[in-house]
Amino acid sequence: MILVLGFILVFFGSALSQTTVSVSSTASHPIPTTLWGQMFESGDGGLYAELLQNRAFQQVDAGTSAALKAWYPVNGSLLTVITETEPVSSALPNALNMTIASGTTGPVGFGNSGYFGIKFTAGNTYNASFYYRFPESSDFIGEVDVSIQNSDGDVLASAPVLVSGAQTSWKQVFILLTPGTTPDTTDNVFVVTTDGAAASGLTVNFAMFSLFPPTFNNRSNGMRNDIAETLQAMKPSFFRFPGGNNLVYYQGSNTATRWVWNATLGPLVDRPGRLGDWGYINTDGLGLLEYLLWCEDLEMEPIMAVWAGYGLGGQSVAEDNLEPYIQSAIDQARLRLTLIYFVIGDPATNDYAARRAELGHPEPFNLTYVEIGNEVRPCVCVLYGYRWNLYVTALQSEFPDLHFIATTYAFNPILDPTPTEYDLHVYQSSTWMSENSFYYDVFQRNGTKYFEGEYATTTNDQGSTLQYSTVEAATADAVFMTGLERNSDIVFAASYAPLLQHPNLVVFDAGAVYPSVSYYVQQLFSLYRGDEYIPSTLPTSNGNVFWSVVRKTSVTPNELIIKANPLQVINRNVNTTDVTFELPFNVSDTATAMVLTGEKTSANLPSDPDLVLPRTSSISTGSIFDYSAPGFSVNVLVLDIE
Repeated sequence: MILVLGFILVFFGSALSQTTVSVSSTASHPIPTTLWGQMFESGDGGLYAELLQNRAFQQVDAGTSAALKAWYPVNGSLLTVITETEPVSSALPNALNMTIASGTTGPVGFGNSGYFGIKFTAGNTYNASFYYRFPESSDFIGEVDVSIQNSDGDVLASAPVLVSGAQTSWKQVFILLTPGTTPDTTDNVFVVTTDGAAASGLTVNFAMFSLFPPTFNNRSNGMRNDIAETLQAMKPSFFRFPGGNNLVYYQGSNTATRWVWNATLGPLVDRPGRLGDWGYINTDGLGLLEYLLWCEDLEMEPIMAVWAGYGLGGQSVAEDNLEPYIQSAIDQARLRLTLIYFVIGDPATNDYAARRAELGHPEPFNLTYVEIGNEVRPCVCVLYGYRWNLYVTALQSEFPDLHFIATTYAFNPILDPTPTEYDLHVYQSSTWMSENSFYYDVFQRNGTKYFEGEYATTTNDQGSTLQYSTVEAATADAVFMTGLERNSDIVFAASYAPLLQHPNLVVFDAGAVYPSVSYYVQQLFSLYRGDEYIPSTLPTSNGNVFWSVVRKTSVTPNELIIKANPLQVINRNVNTTDVTFELPFNVSDTATAMVLTGEKTSANLPSDPDLVLPRTSSISTGSIFDYSAPGFSVNVLVLDIE
C-alpha cells in the first residue's frame, strides 16, 4: 500500500518548537470525488481555440472605427463594418465591406492580428473559412489569396480561392493552411487579398471569418491544445460553467446580454454572441454543447448554472415578469428546447433532447448539480428569495433527482424550499486565508452541503493586489484548502477562481502557457487526493502548523494513502520547520517528497515561467519520522505501507 503525507506549516515567529502529529488508523468520513475541480467564466482568446478576434463583427456598432477591432487594410483598401441589407444570418447582421479604389494595383485586401498575436507552428494545419458576396453583380472572376504571414510580411502558407462577381448571395469557402516554418515570434497575421488591378472599383462583403489551429482531442470548434492540456494535468473532477458573472447580464445593460444558452447552439453563423461582463465581446463559439463535450473529454462532472433574472449592478426582472425566464430553463417554445432536458433527456421521448442528438450527441450528459444564479450580493438578496422559490419549485417538479445550489450567503436570507447546497465565494488576503482554515469547522452538520465555487488569495499581507500568484499567496491558498479537505463531510466541491485570464491561475499569451505557483498547489491537492479523511492531532486555529491526512482505498491492489496535505510553511523568517509524524502503520524506510518552495514574493512570470516548480526527492521515513520543511513550502510525501 502507499501512504501519502503532505502537511502545511504556517510559521509567524522567529522560532518554532518541535511539532508532533499523531495520525489515527480510522477514517472519520469519506471524501467526495468531486472535491477538487475548476470554475470557468472567461470569454474568447483563451481556452477556445479561435485565432481571429472580432471574427463576425458581433455586438459592435456598424460604421465605427471600434467595429474594425483587430482588422486592418492592406494596400489602401477601404474597410467599413456595415449593417448588411441581406445578412449572412439573422444572428449576424453586420459584415465587412471592402471597396477597392479605381486604379489600384498589386495585392489589396485586409488582415487580422488575432487577440494578442497569433502563433503558427510548422507542420500544423490551420482551418480557415469565411463567407463572401458581391452587393452588385459583375463579370469579375478572379482569385482571393488567403494566407498566414509573419510580422515581416513573409508568407508562411497560402491558398487561392476562386470568387465570382456574379455571387450576390452568401457563399462560404474553406481553406487549409500548413506553414513550413515556425516564426520566432507570435506577431503574425491572417491576410486576405486579391489582385488590385483585376478588382479595381469593386466592392465585396465578407462575414463570419474563422481560423482554427489543431484542437484538443481534434474537436471541431474546440479548445486550444496547450491550455487544454495544462488544465487536464490538474485532474479536475468537476467544471463549473458558464461561470459566475459570465452567467448574468452586464452592469448597466439589459437582459439581452445575459448568457442565453440556446443562442450558443448550432452553426457558428447562428450564434449572435453577447457583451461580456467585463466589457469584451463573447462570440459564444464556446457554447453549451462545447462546455459539455469539454466535461466529457476531461471526465469532469458539470456544475451548470441557470440565470436567475438579475444583473451585476442589482438590475433585475420584476417578479411578475419572471415566468418566461424560468420557462427558458424548462421550455423554450420557439426552438422547442429545454436547457436541462437538452442536457439529460432521452431523444427518443423528448423533443428537447432530440435537438442534442441532431447536434451529434444522442447520449445524455452527466448532470447532478444546477446552480440558481450567481453570487447574490446584498443588493439583490431581497430579490432572490422569491426567485429561488419560483425556480426551484418549477425545476424540482420536472427534475426531482437533481440538486439545486443556492448562491446566497448560507441561510441568509432564509429560503424556501430550504437549500440542500450553497455556493460560497471568498477572495481575501494571505493572512485571512491562513487564519481561516477552520472556517467550516464551526458549520452545523445538519445535512447541508457547501460548494466553495470561487476562492483565491488576492492580496499580500500589506494589502497590495497580487498581479501574479506568489509563493505567499499560493501557500495561503493551501492552508485554506486543508480546511476544505478536513471539512469535506460538508464541503463537496471547491474551485479556485478565476481559472484563465491575465493573470490568474493559468497565465497565457498567444504562444505559451505559464502555470502560476497557485496552479501547482491546486495540482498537488488534486493529484494526491484520498477517498477517506483520517483524523490526526488537530492543529489550532490560531497556531503555526496546519495539516490534513487522507487515505486512498479505491485502488487495486489496495493502496493506502495518508495525506497530511501539502506541507506548507509561511515562514516570515524563512526558517526550516521540523515536524514529527507518528503513524499507526508499518511504512517503508524511504518515501517520495514533492516540494514546492521559493522566496515569499517569487512568482512564475512569462519572463521566468519555471521559477517555482514542484521538485521530487527521496526521504527517510518510518512509523515515526521527522521531516524538515523549508520555509515557504508546500510538500507532499508518498510512503509505501508494508
